[in-house]
Amino acid sequence: MNPWYHPAKLIPLLAGLLGAIVVAQWLIRTRPPINVPARVPGTDTAGKTNLPLTGPAKLTGTLTKSGAVPASLPGSWPRFRGPNGDDISPGPAPLSESWSPSGPPRLWSVDLGEGYAGAAVLNSRVYVLDYDQLKNRDTLRCLSLADGQEIWSRSYPVKVKRNHGMSRTVPAVTSKYVVTIGPKCQVVCLDSITGDFRWGIDMVNEFHARVPPWYAGQCPLIDGDRAILAPGGVSMMIAVDCAKGQVLWKTPNPHLWNMTHSSIVPVTFEGKKMYVYCASGGVVGVSADDGKLLWETDAWKVNIATVPSPVVVGDGKILLTGGYDAGSMLLQLEDDSGKIVPRVEWRLTPDLLGSDQQTPIFYQGHIYAVIPDGELACLDLAGHSLWTSGSGGRFGLGPYLIAGGMIYLVNDTGTLTLARATPEKYEPLAQAKVLTGHDSWGPLAMAGKRLIARDLTRMVCLDVGK
Repeated sequence: MNPWYHPAKLIPLLAGLLGAIVVAQWLIRTRPPINVPARVPGTDTAGKTNLPLTGPAKLTGTLTKSGAVPASLPGSWPRFRGPNGDDISPGPAPLSESWSPSGPPRLWSVDLGEGYAGAAVLNSRVYVLDYDQLKNRDTLRCLSLADGQEIWSRSYPVKVKRNHGMSRTVPAVTSKYVVTIGPKCQVVCLDSITGDFRWGIDMVNEFHARVPPWYAGQCPLIDGDRAILAPGGVSMMIAVDCAKGQVLWKTPNPHLWNMTHSSIVPVTFEGKKMYVYCASGGVVGVSADDGKLLWETDAWKVNIATVPSPVVVGDGKILLTGGYDAGSMLLQLEDDSGKIVPRVEWRLTPDLLGSDQQTPIFYQGHIYAVIPDGELACLDLAGHSLWTSGSGGRFGLGPYLIAGGMIYLVNDTGTLTLARATPEKYEPLAQAKVLTGHDSWGPLAMAGKRLIARDLTRMVCLDVGK
């Protein structure tokens, strides 16, 4: 017999076990009960909390002024995708259809912190949200459109690590206000002329927003005297009084959908104005009057990251595109006994229509987009492909806009291509290297005959006029 199993050696072990049971019984009878709350679905999901919201974030920062004075020049590009939010320049400036071998004249250039933040232009001033990597601060820079000289800048401290760049949003500007969203979802409103601080909101602290992968890409919208933002977290969307910083309405977020890199788009359907937004779990339409949810659908979701914004392509027709094999989808809003219902009209695979990063353009009844293989494509509203630029015309993840009936495209390495914006065929007109860096992905801006483009660390202003 194994000596470890001798009965005499088991007596001390059994006595110890009996003693432990007696002590446990005594503890159960004498200690107070522990109140364990029941698990409620959703309460342990990121982005939701029952704690009271904090006060406004202190984002006042520091204002630095210089002696530069803006000249009086025509043209404006006051927000992401231009005056009408469609990436089409309405300006009457005559534009050149050809360039010299050296390309369009460079009027000025400035160095920037790493990122893809595009420019907004109003009243001969250029606004760009930069990141100061040495001093760890977001910096809104106001430059002269004429020569790129800095008029003023305002900075606030925030630590942002390099993650495919830092800043990547476009300010929204009016004659009174300029509103920005920083990489970590901090919103600041300043006087657009003087740079004086008006108000700030930290959407993470105050609305429990979740910073998207690769930082915030949502560009703010100013509609009249209100800033419209989509924090996610406890509120899908909010409207803020630009003058006072007061939140005028909040849209509930019952599904806990998160913020994406997409931006809010105003849409009017049967006389009802709304704001349409692609959140992490679907698309919503929110009343512009009071923030009430008018409709939603989870038929459109993009794995990993939602980047392109919705595109209005007709009465109640909304085009949605994405990368990561999402392709595209056309939604048709319908009135069902006074209730707005979104219906899927068609879906297309990525090889026909999709977009990893930039938002397509709807121009004169046709859709223009750089599809995932890098080619420029033109489609009709039925989703039929009319032409592509072919293997000789690839633009990577670069931006594009339309002005004067022509489409301006920048590829990853800073080559600018000019082509006719026509459904007949792909017709390139001119091409030139305008940036010497890489990742030339920042949205373009056109003010009069001045085209503003950027790569990872540098912004240039080009004269593309006749």
